[in-house]
Amino acid sequence: MEFDYVIVGAGSAGCVLAERLGRSGRARVLVLEAGGSDARFWIKVPLGYGFTFTDPRVNWRYSAQPDAGLDSRVAYWPRGRVIGGSGSINAMAYVRGLPHDFDDWERAGATGWNWDSTRAVFEQIECHRETGPDGRARVRGTGPMSVSDMAARMHPFSNRFLEAATDLDWPLTDDMNGSTPEGLSRYRSTVRNGIRCSPADAFLRPALKRGNLRVVKHALVERLLIADGRATGVRYRVGDRVTTVRARGEVIVSAGSVNSPQLLQLSGIGPGDLLRSQGIEVVRDLGQVGRGLQDHLAITHHFAASEPTLNNRLGHRPGQFMAGLQYLLTRKGPMSVPVNQVGGFIRSGEACAAPDMQVFCNPASYTIGASGKPTMDRTPGFILSVQPCRPTSRGEIRIASPDPREAPLIQPMSLSSDDDCAAAIRASRLLRSLAGTPTMRRVTRAARAPDISTMNDAEMLANFRAHSSTVFHPSCTCRMGRDTSDSVLDARLRVHGIRGLRVVDASSFPNITSGNINAPTMMLAMRAAELILQDASSNTRHNREP
Repeated sequence: MEFDYVIVGAGSAGCVLAERLGRSGRARVLVLEAGGSDARFWIKVPLGYGFTFTDPRVNWRYSAQPDAGLDSRVAYWPRGRVIGGSGSINAMAYVRGLPHDFDDWERAGATGWNWDSTRAVFEQIECHRETGPDGRARVRGTGPMSVSDMAARMHPFSNRFLEAATDLDWPLTDDMNGSTPEGLSRYRSTVRNGIRCSPADAFLRPALKRGNLRVVKHALVERLLIADGRATGVRYRVGDRVTTVRARGEVIVSAGSVNSPQLLQLSGIGPGDLLRSQGIEVVRDLGQVGRGLQDHLAITHHFAASEPTLNNRLGHRPGQFMAGLQYLLTRKGPMSVPVNQVGGFIRSGEACAAPDMQVFCNPASYTIGASGKPTMDRTPGFILSVQPCRPTSRGEIRIASPDPREAPLIQPMSLSSDDDCAAAIRASRLLRSLAGTPTMRRVTRAARAPDISTMNDAEMLANFRAHSSTVFHPSCTCRMGRDTSDSVLDARLRVHGIRGLRVVDASSFPNITSGNINAPTMMLAMRAAELILQDASSNTRHNREP
């Protein structure tokens, strides 16, 4: 088989690439996805996030290595293994990030990825569904991805978080993706008419109608094929059947921040010493493949509430039944709203030049069972969570064996910089300040142990090490940069030294953005597709010249 473009991974980036690269109808595009169909009830239901969190049918269910910075704890790392990738199992928060994130990309060597360039691409992919001042629904933007204002469907307790922000003189903003991103607001979500709008829904399914796109599910890509310094195709397995496919144009790896570096390393592209130790022939010694891993860590505290929260309804079987019935009949009610309701970007001190913390506030509390699955508490409660926006620690992804079926080793290296330790303390102080506002004290019956209100700085850092967790934003493991000394890719997402091969997903970020990474991943893929088409057009013109 031969295609113009072979895309490895049908996640947030792969879906966008498939739609844009095949839009003309002339190019033949193949997408290979290791997982299966996303036609599952709990994927489509916005509150179904908790049911896919540990489901092996749609989730790689990775675990990181013991992390010295987090008291040698082993963190669970869910990653989507399904059509739509992690965009089919995430919490649906649509957050562009902050303008300086992308200016920093350019300063890191990703020329042309500054805020002025990327903002236009965000606008290209977005269709905002909002409620106007008159209470009427309105649509802004013509992009395929629905970004919905969920305010009218949120639990009334969410208003308490906004009131508490006012107690602290924190700014409020109508939309953290708008012209004033700083401040607390209600999260916008990738939801359309009460149903998750995943990248597969927004981009892949419309593209499949054209007939020049093929998607193969349950396809485990074992190796990239490289000949004379050029990517020529891939070898993949579906069950016991192994298939080789050729790419006339390019191979694009969009398998995510864990699986993309794994596949490059399995294909002989990566740190030479690592590859040789696993018996893999070195095709291209690129020391940065898998290195540079960044992720967001959040400290979360649970509180018992003196007012009704979502627990009053969803913590009990009758309430769950009625909420489910309401959703099935109307696509409304608590099941139609994602878990993240209120939050935003806040400065942890007056000396901060820009917001350095992201806040999450949810009108529900839960417990994590032995299986890792969250279970809603039966009594009213709420959650406050804060994550430092721009960590400086960098970890690593490395293969554990030459077998593509074996999970790679994930070493986050959390809190391995002094800056990150200081940020952890500032995040904890911010959470303590929010919990201590008159508004939150008025609606708090008790704080679940450990009680952050009595901690000094040293105790807060120890608490962060003992209880913080990833918020599932791994990035930067095949990052763009200046050259092989600091990166895997150039600013056009081409792998250094290998023609016809690009990596396009969150692993391509030069550094992590300030917030949730699904929106910037889709933006990156849309712009990457334009670069790929530009290069293809340029090559065609060059070949035609006498």
